[in-house]
Amino acid sequence: MENLNHISSTSTGFSLGLALVCVFLSWILVHRWGQRNSKGPKTWPVVGSAIEQLMNYDRMHDWLVEYLSKERTVVVRMPFASYTYIADPVNVEYVLKTNFPNYPKGEVYHSYMEVLLGDGIFNADGETWKQQRKTASFEFASKNLRDFSTVVFRDYALKLSNILSQASYCGHEVDIQELLMRMTLDSICKVGFGVEIGTLSIDLPENSFARAFDTANIIVTLRFIDPLWRIKRFLHVGSEALLKQSIQQIDDFTYSVISKRKFEIKEACISGNMNIKHDILSRFIKLSEDPNSNLNDKNLRDIVLNFVIAGRDTTATTLSWFIYLMITHPHVSQRLYLELKAFEEERAKEEHVPLVQYDLQDIQSFNERVSQFSSLMNYDSLGRLSYLYAAITETLRLYPAVPQDPKGVLEDDILPDGTHVKAGGMVTYVPYSMGRMEYLWGPDAKDFKPERWFKNGVLQHVSPFKFTVFQAGPRICLGKDSAYLQMKMTLAILCRFFTFSLVPNHPVKYRMMTILSMAHGLKINLSRRL
Repeated sequence: MENLNHISSTSTGFSLGLALVCVFLSWILVHRWGQRNSKGPKTWPVVGSAIEQLMNYDRMHDWLVEYLSKERTVVVRMPFASYTYIADPVNVEYVLKTNFPNYPKGEVYHSYMEVLLGDGIFNADGETWKQQRKTASFEFASKNLRDFSTVVFRDYALKLSNILSQASYCGHEVDIQELLMRMTLDSICKVGFGVEIGTLSIDLPENSFARAFDTANIIVTLRFIDPLWRIKRFLHVGSEALLKQSIQQIDDFTYSVISKRKFEIKEACISGNMNIKHDILSRFIKLSEDPNSNLNDKNLRDIVLNFVIAGRDTTATTLSWFIYLMITHPHVSQRLYLELKAFEEERAKEEHVPLVQYDLQDIQSFNERVSQFSSLMNYDSLGRLSYLYAAITETLRLYPAVPQDPKGVLEDDILPDGTHVKAGGMVTYVPYSMGRMEYLWGPDAKDFKPERWFKNGVLQHVSPFKFTVFQAGPRICLGKDSAYLQMKMTLAILCRFFTFSLVPNHPVKYRMMTILSMAHGLKINLSRRL
């Protein structure tokens, strides 16, 4: 009798379990059937589109291209929120300009980045952002800062060229992305702090500030995909423990520089020397002396680090993709070389300067000629290099330094195309996808063609809501001109005096981070050219 009861109980349990499995499978089938005509990534009960997104994580940007090429707006539903991706310039303009107040950086983004960026301009909203924006706009318009930046960018481009000429003479391959990251970090620290940190060297020296800055940048980016980061921070373990150490090193360096620079300015005032340095820190320290400015040392720290993070990785990444595109498009490289040669001869004639004769086998004479060429370049003369400008712009179109830019949603809203967005969600415009949309750029949208930026030989400019690399609306990038200045200065020297080739079998693909850097660097061989 007991055996019969046991069998009956087991049978009942099995039947109940089978019934639950059938109900669950039916639920999934009904859920999936209901999506048969839906657009965008398909979802599963509870987990939403997380499975498909994780399967495509390493190619996320191209995954979005596939969807956005069919529908200009894509909604990706996740377990706790919906993410709306937009590529239509009408929607982009609405989010970045028309209804700008409803789409701030938001509390979520601010909480992730605060440890590194604080309340700096790139991490702030509301009145804090407005005040910094107004002050920064004035400073970036300064001719003194522009001229100082030009000299700094030229000096470091020459230093890079000397390293590359030595590598080419010895037949050594180089990771040009690594060198460019060092160059932009050194130069932005010079422009930002007024100090030399010396990471750009053939022996790739370690620097505690540079190492800590890189580590902090990587870890705060990982917070966007690490749901446990707050727990790790609370327990002071793992990546969050390392982040705390890195931030301490960054702060020690930054506050020591602020203290030293304040002392220098005070001493200069006492001695009657009213000329201050033209780096960003010195200019903001001078502004902080105004009782109405409300700038303390923490504000100065945030301001400068915001400019460092904005001016380092973005520029180096674009320069790296540019060189890769020169390797894969030799006809563009040749046309650019001819423009630079003509520019050199024209400027030398204007300045009544005989060009130094050089021997490709003699590094000293080669470097002297490069130095002479660099002296012919300034902010105004670089404006003549229209094909170089077009090639940089075309690089940015296909490989934008910031491939996605998310915005928070304060209140429920309806986008111009009728898409509903909920408060607490995110709306992301996608420069990487937008640069590849045929409905924006024509059937050759995925091709690298600097010529597309000319009409009847004249450079053309398009709406920033179509070409969104530097954002648009009230938050449009203040450093756009500075970025172009450094890129033109560096590339004019490199493309005039070197040819590049990819190390055989070296993989070139992007890394899934906030910035579109190359996952394995860019390893190349170089040759000097006449």
